[in-house]
Amino acid sequence: MDEETKQIVNRLKSIEGHVRGVEKMVEDDAYCIDIVNQISAIQAALSKVSAIILDRHLHTCVTTAIRGDDPNERERVIDEIMGVFTTKLK
Repeated sequence: MDEETKQIVNRLKSIEGHVRGVEKMVEDDAYCIDIVNQISAIQAALSKVSAIILDRHLHTCVTTAIRGDDPNERERVIDEIMGVFTTKLK
């Protein structure tokens, strides 16, 4: 496993711990705004992981496809990326 992958896995484990913390907060009937703030922090952390993985994908798989000779593969990866963003916009 390369260093970047290790960092991603560590971030995900940290997020997992925070999710468990929120679960406990709910079980303990913590103040609602405190729970919402923790959920917002988790969402931000997940967005960061998503951005790191997307960056990696763009610099590896997508770059390889765009530089390649197969026009169908180029279109496929472009459509794949566009699908990610158009789904988020709906």
